[in-house]
This record gives sequence, C-alpha cells and structure tokens, in this order.
Amino acid sequence: MIVTGGSRGIGAATARLAATRGYAVCVNYRKERGAAEALARELDGKAIAVAADVAEEADVVRLFETVDRSLGPVTALVNNAGIVDLGTRVEAITPARLQRMFAVNVFGSFLCAREAVKRMSRRHGGKGGVIVNVSSIAAKLGGAGEYVDYAAAKGAIDTFTVGLAKEVGADGIRVNAVRPGIIRTEIHLSSGDPGRVERIGAVAPLGRPGEAEEVARVILWLASDESSYMSGALVDVSGGR
Repeated sequence: MIVTGGSRGIGAATARLAATRGYAVCVNYRKERGAAEALARELDGKAIAVAADVAEEADVVRLFETVDRSLGPVTALVNNAGIVDLGTRVEAITPARLQRMFAVNVFGSFLCAREAVKRMSRRHGGKGGVIVNVSSIAAKLGGAGEYVDYAAAKGAIDTFTVGLAKEVGADGIRVNAVRPGIIRTEIHLSSGDPGRVERIGAVAPLGRPGEAEEVARVILWLASDESSYMSGALVDVSGGR
C-alpha cells in the first residue's frame, strides 16, 4: 500500500493500521522526513519512507518506481496527500494559492492514480487493486467564508472517484473515496485558527471532532475484501454532517 502524505494525521493512522493488516507500506512525504522515517521504523520493517511531491510528475514516477523495487507491485493506493491554507473569502484568493491547492489536492491524486492503474490494471498485466481517495465533507458543504477553493478541489476528487471507478472496474480495480469531517489532525495548524477543530466539532450531530484512526478504519475497510462490491462510492466520515 502506498499512502501519500503519510507522515502525519490520517495518513499516518492509515499506515499504522495497514501494517497491522499485513500490508507492506510506503509512507510518502514531502517535507516531514523525520516523522516519516520514524513511522517507517515503528512499523517493524513493514514500511519504507519515500520523499515525493505528488504535484510533480517526475516525483510521482520516482515514488512508484521506488516501491516497485523495494516492496513489489502496488495493490492499494491511498490518495491522502492534501493541503489547506489560511481561511479566506473568494475575493481575496490569489492565482498562486489556487494553483498550489489544485496541484496537490487534484493533480497529485490524478498522477498517483495514473501510475497505480498502470501497475494494477489487468489490461496492463496486473492483478487488480484498490484506490481510496481522501476527499472531504467540505466538497458537500462548500467551505463558504473559509475554504471554497479547498472544497472545490475536493469536489473534483469526488467526481474523479466516480469517473475512474467506472473506467477501470472491468480491469479489476475498485475506486472509492472517504469524506472526513472535522478531524483532530495537524493540518488545521495551517488554517491560522487552532481552535477550529473543537469549535466546529462541537456542532456536529455527534457533538465532537473525529479522530484520525476513525477515518483510517474506513479506508482500510474500503481497501479490504469486505467492501468487494463497492466502487465509485463516497463514504462520509463526518460525525453526521
């Protein structure tokens, strides 16, 4: 299993759980080398840490080639790498922010899925596999006043999930997405509002923020044979929002 953005948060929780389920795991990271390598060591030789910016095609190709050599053919991809930015209204958004938001959150998922499909697809000699995209409940709610650009990027991931699932189902590949709500992870430190998690979590129907492990369990379920007749699904893990 390749977990992009795997050094922290939902990605790290997914990598840990995957290792307990018998996967050899590639923990991808962009900057957090120390955290990624520490996590790989924690998983007792079942993991490697590989630096790659998923927004850069050459990095993505190198990431998958490294996994080919070190772990063997990929059977599961978790497109988890993503970014947010400071909360702002649309009239203040710059082109540079939009380009980076979509480069990581959308283009990166496309590029990683492309490389995974080349290896998993039966039409290319593969044995099938599973792709789980990490979207966001923001795709449904819209992110008004804070993250309309982020929500729009995750909306693109939802459509990508449905389209790719239909495209590669006959090739033995299932594609689904999880849409987390407000989850206690480090990514919220990038928003400039450190109290946001508890404040927004408190108004969810379940009355609290979620934990990364709660999302990871759904990701691993979607990657397992227990969800063998699911593809193109968008699964909300959002406390009822």
